[in-house]
Amino acid sequence: MEDIFAYADDLGPAKVIHAYEPSVGLKAVLVIDNVAKGPSIGGIRMAEDVSTAECIRLARAMTFKNAAAGLPHGGGKIVLYGDPKMPGERKQQLIRALAQLLRGEQEYIFAPDMGTDEECMAWIRDEVSRVVGLPREIGGIPLDEIGATGWGLSHVVDVALNYCDFRLEGARLVVQGFGAVGKHVTRFLTDKGATLVGVADSAGAIHNPGGLEVNALLALKTAGKSVSDYTDGTCLERDEVVDIECDIWIPAARPDVINEDNVHRLRTRLVVEGANIPFTQGAERILNEKGVMCVPDFIANAGGVICAAMEYHGSTQTAALQTIEEKLRRNTEMVLEASKDRHILPRQAAMEMAEERIRRAMSFRRYPLFSTAPDYT
Repeated sequence: MEDIFAYADDLGPAKVIHAYEPSVGLKAVLVIDNVAKGPSIGGIRMAEDVSTAECIRLARAMTFKNAAAGLPHGGGKIVLYGDPKMPGERKQQLIRALAQLLRGEQEYIFAPDMGTDEECMAWIRDEVSRVVGLPREIGGIPLDEIGATGWGLSHVVDVALNYCDFRLEGARLVVQGFGAVGKHVTRFLTDKGATLVGVADSAGAIHNPGGLEVNALLALKTAGKSVSDYTDGTCLERDEVVDIECDIWIPAARPDVINEDNVHRLRTRLVVEGANIPFTQGAERILNEKGVMCVPDFIANAGGVICAAMEYHGSTQTAALQTIEEKLRRNTEMVLEASKDRHILPRQAAMEMAEERIRRAMSFRRYPLFSTAPDYT
């Protein structure tokens, strides 16, 4: 059993709940980190190798992300053990069982993440009302369909380039992870003039220094194939995407893909973190020493949760996209200005900004970790 208290501090986590229903083979973990700002929003991540430790770290990232984005929500996360590509009927059974088991957790709002999507949220909506990222047909703003996170990332790149010595036009782009986040940010950035030279998914990677055809890659993914099935380029092992020389490198997959052991292989000038906790802090420090700018995850990839929160509060898709653009451009500039002026890592500047907002919210609470005091009556 993992020692969850090894991850605890005065910000949280407030609750760690292990959900288990042997009759359907359900095994999941819910972490509600800190909800002083309001009920937590955080996605359901489904994979076979998730863990409680990963869930705790992701929930904390959501606490910082929501605070930095100025949302009236705290951070939480669910990890669900299982193959996200399992048959739909089986997946629906697990998702519905999860919603039923956690229906009483009022401090958590369900949302999609890696391995889950709008259809999964529709199943949850049939069981529990606290859910976002719903299909358009039942009143939602479909995060994956419109590419909310990728839309935000494209604006973060635009602002970050003001602090770099190159332009987006003709910049060589590499995207690690070509799913809901990666494919949209690729589309947005190449439409603005970037050249995609490398991309990876769970099955492999492809490299062409002259440029990859984005529409052809999207067609492969729509057909259920891998980017490694693309024919006009050099096929690589999945992890070799780290070695492709480029100007902009965007991780959009799993945690800790870049660490102290492999960061020296990375040959880029700008990193914008599209995934949650994709780099270790040690790796970010090494990049900073080499003069490589790294925009941290909870600043760069907040587009999805901003959209989710606005859906929850009854907003429209148009308003959500406008708000994502405004908030992420402003926050990126604030963080990079502080980093430049104070000679600190962008992550340190971002964490200080977010933590100040969290602690201010905590100061108003009788029980600082919760959005409402316990009812002992």
